[in-house]
Amino acid sequence: MRSISTSEYAQRRQHLMQQMTPNSIAILPAAAISTRNSSVEYPYRQDSDFFYLSGFAEPEAVLVLIPKREHGEFVLFCRERNPERELWEGLRAGQDGAIADYQADDAFPISDIDDILPGLIEGRERVYYSVGNNPEFDQQMMEWLNSIRSKARMGAQPPKEFVVLDHLLHEARLYKSPAEIATMQQAADISCRAHIRAMQAAQPGLYEYHLEAELDYEFRKGGARLPAYSSIVASGNNACILHYTENNAPLQDGDLVLIDAGCEIDCYASDITRTFPVSGRFSPEQKAIYEIVLKANLEAMNYISPKHCWNDAHDATVRVITAGLLELGLLQGELPELISNEAYRPFYMHRAGHWLGLDVHDVGDYKVDGQWRTLKPGMTMTVEPGIYIAVDNHDVPAQWRGIGVRIEDDVVVTVDGCRVLTNAVPKTIDEIEALMAAAQATGA
Repeated sequence: MRSISTSEYAQRRQHLMQQMTPNSIAILPAAAISTRNSSVEYPYRQDSDFFYLSGFAEPEAVLVLIPKREHGEFVLFCRERNPERELWEGLRAGQDGAIADYQADDAFPISDIDDILPGLIEGRERVYYSVGNNPEFDQQMMEWLNSIRSKARMGAQPPKEFVVLDHLLHEARLYKSPAEIATMQQAADISCRAHIRAMQAAQPGLYEYHLEAELDYEFRKGGARLPAYSSIVASGNNACILHYTENNAPLQDGDLVLIDAGCEIDCYASDITRTFPVSGRFSPEQKAIYEIVLKANLEAMNYISPKHCWNDAHDATVRVITAGLLELGLLQGELPELISNEAYRPFYMHRAGHWLGLDVHDVGDYKVDGQWRTLKPGMTMTVEPGIYIAVDNHDVPAQWRGIGVRIEDDVVVTVDGCRVLTNAVPKTIDEIEALMAAAQATGA
């Protein structure tokens, strides 16, 4: 059962076509099947733009939008029904399903695209198409254009202009509907349960991949077919590697574990990070760093509303983290100068968040006309401050080295502030220690 209604997909297509110029056409190919090795393929995942406009999850498809076309504006090329192939690969919608289930006005076999699509392109003033995203399809587009140009003496008219589709489509994707937010909440809820499960399972002697297995189990148990990205399970010094994905080191008593993981539901992502002690108890140094990051995470929420710009939350985390490092003696100097000189960057080297949606690093401009854009209801983002003290950072005392902490939540902008989608997983020290103590007491 799809979480987004067919009527909402139709509204999205209409919204895009209303922004297209008269006598134009938009063309979007489905994601290609990707080979893992030999005859083994990666699990198929639809292109986000294609899925946003159609909800159609099959490969070997092309979506075409033609505003004001007399015989229907939404044309879908897709695979034909084939009982023999469906026996091996699963059911296909076919042309009848494309019309009945996905509201296509016309549907044609993908094998007929060379005969049909050039005729739909011919005579159009403008083609909306994202060049460079799919080199193989780019080549097909050039062949179709050359076919039209070759008939120019017979009156065929090739398009006068190509326009990248990304901006129009990605600006629309930036604003999440209630149905999209509900789907993202579902993904967040599953991911929260997965993080809790990993905290409860952690103990010295296990390996990082044991906790990754707990995450994967909870994802699948909740109905998520795929993680939204490669899960990060980083213990000890590995927590200072921002995109660590080896997940094969032993969990050692006294170390922290940083888990950055989330599932996706109907292609909508969640993205959560929590950091907790293997033993269930934070050391004084770990606690001091953790409290700074938590304070930054909570402070950022005060700067996410229609009254604020995109960068305000990041600036808030910078102020909190720099002041905290200064108070601990890990930075020396005056606070305004340290912020101005970005003295915090050896410890906090990334932004405080990113857009979130059909892509974990979702589409949408962060600046408009050179200025940080104003936040508006429906925009959804992460808030993820962190402090990472590299094991080879000899500018700090030894007891601080190798501590890496990140706390990340998913947040949607509302009319009067923001709503956190990921509050179900603990993030205060007392909550984390209590959860882990209860699990250890019961042998969970």
